[in-house]
Amino acid sequence: MSIPTEQDRVLIFDTTLRDGEQSPGATMTHEEKLEIAEMLDEMGVDIIEAGFPIASEGDFNAVKEIAQRSKDAVICGLSRANFKDIDRCWDAVKHAGKPRIHTFIGTSPLHREIPGLSQDAMADLIHETVSHARNLCDNVQWSPMDATRTEHDYLCRVIEIAIKAGATTINIPDTVGYTAPRESADLIRMLIERVPGADEVVFATHCHNDLGMATANALAAVEAGARQIESTINGLGERAGNTALEEVVMALKVRNDIMPFSTGVDTTKIMSISRRVAQVSGFPVQFNKAIVGKNAFAHESGIHQDGMLKNPQNFEIMRPEDIGLAESSLPLGKHSGRAALKAKMKGLGYELADNQLADVFVRFKELADRKKEVFDEDLIALMGDGTDTANDRIKVKFLRVICGTEAPQSADLTLTVDGVDNQVTATGDGPVDATFNAIKNLFPHTARLNLYQVHAVTEGTDAQATVTVRMEEDGKIVTGLSSDTDTVVASAKAYVNALNNLIVRREKTKPEGV
Repeated sequence: MSIPTEQDRVLIFDTTLRDGEQSPGATMTHEEKLEIAEMLDEMGVDIIEAGFPIASEGDFNAVKEIAQRSKDAVICGLSRANFKDIDRCWDAVKHAGKPRIHTFIGTSPLHREIPGLSQDAMADLIHETVSHARNLCDNVQWSPMDATRTEHDYLCRVIEIAIKAGATTINIPDTVGYTAPRESADLIRMLIERVPGADEVVFATHCHNDLGMATANALAAVEAGARQIESTINGLGERAGNTALEEVVMALKVRNDIMPFSTGVDTTKIMSISRRVAQVSGFPVQFNKAIVGKNAFAHESGIHQDGMLKNPQNFEIMRPEDIGLAESSLPLGKHSGRAALKAKMKGLGYELADNQLADVFVRFKELADRKKEVFDEDLIALMGDGTDTANDRIKVKFLRVICGTEAPQSADLTLTVDGVDNQVTATGDGPVDATFNAIKNLFPHTARLNLYQVHAVTEGTDAQATVTVRMEEDGKIVTGLSSDTDTVVASAKAYVNALNNLIVRREKTKPEGV
């Protein structure tokens, strides 16, 4: 097998902070976006699509600060096909060492009907907007949204126009996740063969997972000549999600025998960023998720266990260390010290400064007093347990519930709202319902509870419960997340976390993207 050349290098474009955040309820705070962007940059992602600058002042500020902080990655912003969007995008990304403008328009018959443009009128608009973007930035990406359902002749025509107007990357989105792998490869191959100037640009693939084929479609496109894969951590994204970054990167690494392509991603950082994105987005990773699921390296069958003891390669096609998962565990309990905790957290991908360590250590000791053994998952939960941030106007100060076989159940609650303590006693159909009623009494709102989910972080009756709460108000969907060994306390904090996020979201609107 020949050694991969630069021509065989696949660029990894991560859109967790843009397309991933468009998952209903997955909105991240400003600080969370900065944290995830830094992790993406450190792991070697080539391009980070940091957001949709025209969407809101918050999105603009996040993209701008990510651009200012970036070290190695290209920082990209999304814009629709109009000068106002493009100018706003440039104002945000121009602070990066390597900025990129990504502009798009829907080219399929269905999407042309939305603005009511003829093929010729849309072609003219594409030329004008891509030219405008290129006059601002020498790195311009253009996407024909719903490309896989666009007539081939017209798709070739508008791609040629975009290239002549100055686009340096042409992204081919399977916006509705309808394509099959063979079609994905044939489309890329056809465009490279038919479009004049195709050899002067990078072709990219952006696949949605509506039929569960996003990763397969992306890899098929690469085999056909695409050299950029658009993806998200954990496959986060609208509807069924996107191509998962961890899946394509590890597929390229593990199956280098049949796909001799290279990437610059440090795979040992995959697990830590997967876990962090799951925390801040409120979207837990399913246990049997490829690469990063809890069961990805777990073996329960006696036959499998016997085979693993004799040789791990019998049932594992990659090593846990390849994705940053430690082979051995360092048991932690109430007698463990700061050094052991810091070492464990570093092994899990968290580099804690002294003040961060002090805060986590206090919460770790509180947890260790209530549990026989603190597991990795417990520590990860501690890092994302909904602790106070600068945006938290509401905080749970005191909670006591009365429950049992005789109704009604009640909750005595003290909330700190904008620095003022407020107390109430409320009843409900169970302790959680009583607690939520008490919160609503102290902080009235019209948001509807869409989801209440409890997940045990580890096994045992002393396990931490991670509670996810999803609420909706006037089309705005927010998620709250918290962990505690007391499920009702975790529920109260998750509910309050969601309300704090709702307060932030009330001023935020977001246009639809690619």
